Amino acid sequence: MFHNIRFKKHISTFQIIILGFFSIILVGALLLMLPISSVSGKVTPFNESLFTATSAVCVTGLVVHDSGSYWSIFGQAIILLLIQIGGLGVVTVAASFALLSGRKISLMQRCTMQEAIAAPKVGGIVRLTGFILKATLIFELCGAVIMMPAFCKNFGVKGVWFAFFHSISAFCNAGFDILGTESLQYVSLTQFENSISINLAVIFLIIIGGIGFLTWEDIYTNKLHFKKYRMQSKVILVTSAVLVIIPALYFFFFDFTDLPITQRILPSLFQSVTTRTAGFNTVDLTALREPSIAIMIVLMIIGGSPGSTAGGIKTTTVAVLIANASATFGRKDSAHYFKRRIDNQVVKNASTILIMYLILSFTGAIAISTVEKMPFLNCLFETSSAIGTVGLTLGLTPELSLFSQLILIVLMFCGRVGGLTLIYAALSNTKKTMSKFPLERITVG
Repeated sequence: MFHNIRFKKHISTFQIIILGFFSIILVGALLLMLPISSVSGKVTPFNESLFTATSAVCVTGLVVHDSGSYWSIFGQAIILLLIQIGGLGVVTVAASFALLSGRKISLMQRCTMQEAIAAPKVGGIVRLTGFILKATLIFELCGAVIMMPAFCKNFGVKGVWFAFFHSISAFCNAGFDILGTESLQYVSLTQFENSISINLAVIFLIIIGGIGFLTWEDIYTNKLHFKKYRMQSKVILVTSAVLVIIPALYFFFFDFTDLPITQRILPSLFQSVTTRTAGFNTVDLTALREPSIAIMIVLMIIGGSPGSTAGGIKTTTVAVLIANASATFGRKDSAHYFKRRIDNQVVKNASTILIMYLILSFTGAIAISTVEKMPFLNCLFETSSAIGTVGLTLGLTPELSLFSQLILIVLMFCGRVGGLTLIYAALSNTKKTMSKFPLERITVG
């Protein structure tokens, strides 16, 4: 009894979040190993089920088996459940069950929920969680209804299951698809390249899922009164819009030039949106030029927004670094947006996260390229996709060895949990020192 109390006392909220994700991944991997989970009725090797479970919980979408042809309906249902839990966050889902059962939420649980969804304060966290659950169900249901006619036209009654699966996968920014067959695997949404309903529904769901729960609340509360939004919501919406429009224009003018102008719009917009967070594709990525691949790598590392279903370093991190650079160029004391000053600690955190993600993605790419004897750019694409929890691939992942798969597993986990969460969890027991070393100048630039 006393041991349990001491354990609870010393475990931090960041450690709880990490343990929660790890536990769900492990349970998911064991369930996917079962013979009932695969079409063949055979036991799936642990490393392959672990990779799939990690990809699902971390809402990535990288796979070692084609999800449509390898996994049974039971296996697909397990994957979908893992995606939903991973998208909303383990802590949020656990809190939802507590709310539905009528249990009181303790202060420790409220603090953990706050960290899990990046809320600014503990107050109102239970109400916010309820709002997130309701909004999620509405968005996913609407997405499924919009996509259902197109799927049912192609696949009959089975199209209903396809509609719900891909709606949840899109909203959670997971990028998993179940459209592959024994003869045609890893197809994603390529057969719906010209389907307006599928494209727009998936784009809509990806954007909504990727802008963050707090931004939803801001829009819901203040409607279209942009000036009333929090600074964070303003930064997220503006940055997200820029990161959608500029790459879309690039893809439109430089990559899909073989298509008529009217047929370029959908694939350009779709690829710009899905690259940053989701991992679906409607075109053959291997046919894209190297500059386009490089742009996609940058977009994948950036990812979505804080407190969302997406991964990456986050749009706010990039925005803060740009604001800091702008302040430096203008010889100003602090970075700012919308007449609001950004705390210097936030700038430090942003720099730390960027360096951390770059080191992890590049180190992983170098290791995979060395072991697998594959082109470095292709390997960097896979590692960026993993740490950004995107799921796009140039076809390398199914061919990788166990060593390289483990690298991607670690990167996916780091990308979903978040860089600062990992750092704070590891250093939670480190005492903060108030002493300072003597100051000495160092020249940079």
